[in-house]
Amino acid sequence: MTSRKGRGRTSRPTVAAPARTRRPVVVAAAAGLVILVLAVATWWWQAPASLDGPIIFISIDTLRADHLPVYGYRNVSTPAIDAFARDGVVFDRAYAHSPQTLPSHASILSGHLPFETGVRDNVGFTVKPGLPMLAELLRARGYATGGAVSSFVLRKETGIARGFDFFDSTMPEAAPDKPMGQIERRGEDTLEVATRWMGGLSSPRFFFFFHIYEPHRPYAPPARFAQFAPYDGEIAYSDEIVGRLVGWLKARGWYDGATVVVFSDHGESLGEHGEQEHGLFVYDATIRVPLVIKLPRQARGGQRVAAPAQHIDLVPTVVDWVGAARPAGLRGRSLRQIVERGTNDLGEAGFYAEALYGRYHYGWSDLYALTDARYRFIKAPRQELYDLERDPAEKQNVAGERAQTALAMRSALDRLLSGAAIDKPGSVSKEDLARLQALGYVGTQVAIAPSPGEALPDPKDKIGILETHREAVALGSRREYDASIALLKTILAENPHMKDLWLQLGMEQVRIGRLPDALATFKRLVEVDPRDGKSLTSVASVLFHMGRVDEAAQHARAALQMLPESDGEARTPAHELLVKVALAKNDPAAARREAALARKTDPTLPLPAYVEGLILYNQGRYAEALPRFQEAITALGVRTIAIQDLYYYAGDTLGRLGEGPAAIRAFKTEIRLSPENLRANAGLAMLYRADGQAAQAEATISQMLRAAPTADGYAMGLRLWTVFGERERAASLRQAAVARFGAPTIALAEQRLLPGKPAGR
Repeated sequence: MTSRKGRGRTSRPTVAAPARTRRPVVVAAAAGLVILVLAVATWWWQAPASLDGPIIFISIDTLRADHLPVYGYRNVSTPAIDAFARDGVVFDRAYAHSPQTLPSHASILSGHLPFETGVRDNVGFTVKPGLPMLAELLRARGYATGGAVSSFVLRKETGIARGFDFFDSTMPEAAPDKPMGQIERRGEDTLEVATRWMGGLSSPRFFFFFHIYEPHRPYAPPARFAQFAPYDGEIAYSDEIVGRLVGWLKARGWYDGATVVVFSDHGESLGEHGEQEHGLFVYDATIRVPLVIKLPRQARGGQRVAAPAQHIDLVPTVVDWVGAARPAGLRGRSLRQIVERGTNDLGEAGFYAEALYGRYHYGWSDLYALTDARYRFIKAPRQELYDLERDPAEKQNVAGERAQTALAMRSALDRLLSGAAIDKPGSVSKEDLARLQALGYVGTQVAIAPSPGEALPDPKDKIGILETHREAVALGSRREYDASIALLKTILAENPHMKDLWLQLGMEQVRIGRLPDALATFKRLVEVDPRDGKSLTSVASVLFHMGRVDEAAQHARAALQMLPESDGEARTPAHELLVKVALAKNDPAAARREAALARKTDPTLPLPAYVEGLILYNQGRYAEALPRFQEAITALGVRTIAIQDLYYYAGDTLGRLGEGPAAIRAFKTEIRLSPENLRANAGLAMLYRADGQAAQAEATISQMLRAAPTADGYAMGLRLWTVFGERERAASLRQAAVARFGAPTIALAEQRLLPGKPAGR
């Protein structure tokens, strides 16, 4: 692709020749030789002699280019990135191929477009087997390969870790119901992991992929960056982390010889085109990214490149540098000449991007974009064409005025996408339909979504729904459940086939204790998408908590029959639920069988040890149960998703054995993972009260009511104040509970708290 007209080009000054040559020919020849030597020396100094030093990729998630001072922004301070840019070559325009984290990084680390990697969304996709990854190519060239990431979305199970000798995607422990996109590790903690691994190397011949998640929502920068807007404050924090990494490399003596690439996976809409985050659209706000490449010895430091680049150019560039054979099928171009020598002409090219988030999550049309030196064409139900030179904000759609340009770009895009269409969803098998009908579901065969996507609603017309959904999610995260539920119901009244919203609604209803409503919602979810066995697991979970254990078991078993054997992430919750059913029915043998099946599905899940602990706990053999719980806790160190209630039972067991301080720590861990866990809150409050820490006990009850403002939560608070002998507090809380939920509802909630139920309920 050629650069935009007039950018990045300099004219070479001319020098007038003297009227007459007076010096001898030999002198002229000697002078010419000197000039040649100097030219060669200058070229050697500007270009890397070799890449035997480190190759480091630094990915700053969700960082849009035009919010960095190096690209002209003035509302944030980024001294580390500014200094790095002075050492490196800055690309004025670089593009991502997807506005989502996993598809984008799959392209970055493979050099292939999303429809070639097989990763089209953050959820439910893995990199195609056999696709060569950059880490594999470099390891074959003798490089040690390491990586550390800060988001659960990039966990090694997605396939992006292929070829890495070391890949750390360990996130802080999270509850099973925490949204995937909210499970992250602080960038400074990831930096500690990265420097520890690099520090153990004896040779600088290594490749490291370093990823931080800070600019991603929710924006919560440290207080020292409060002078900036929240998103910009996260950028400033990211800059600090990058500066610390660069400082570490300098202290180790590796920075000068290193090739370091700083980029982002995608940008962030901050209200442009109605979108507040990213994922739906393919405008500059989300697909234009920063790109700075530092060469060994800071060659050509401070130079800028006007010619656009793209993510899939990075793998060909590195392969070119290290002298490896270029893998077949790479569409990207090596940037070596443009980085080392300043050549701005890379030839004509179009830059591809896609956004399938709306298709997979809402049933709207998928979007595809092609960007060239001047225009961006977006294939949508109402196609779009923008003149980026005259309209960089992409406000004026000129597809109608420049129909020939739009047609040419659409044709090029169609040729690129030939054979890469999205598979339409399959129908429900006769066997699965029979299972669903046996469970009481009638008429669950849904209509297949039309294909191609242009027959679906245009995301431009639906952006309000997306932002309302995001607002509902934000309300739920703040535990404003009633408001969240109201918004979700408003959307679903006019859009009854939106699977994600039914799932969100059911989860909010569970959190607020409206189990009959949640049951109806999850059953509707099954009807919306009967192909997805996970919906049956959601129904089973609610049935279990309502005491309908036999029905819960039927739904869980049906889910396992429908879910693929290879999908351990989806099958594990069904096995866990069947463990709970077995324990509730006092059937240890069945509980052990399901625990073993779950472990077979997911070898990192220490469910057998946990189940043995629960069996012993139910028998009152607390001293024998404790080591089993501790074994399970230790084993969880290698995984992110915790086992629900594990720390509660460990804490209760420790308390019964007189280990008060350790019990408090265990209860606090359970509450940190699941703030709404009533039994863990109650156990902690009782330990505090028994230890004479009345203020802490009161604070725990208050925290519990904020986290679980449900009838069950208030019933637990009533029980605690009654046990503590605080009659006035109990009476006051009962009055508030009856006013909010009604006396019959509170009475039922108190009945559910009666003792005598086996562990696992």
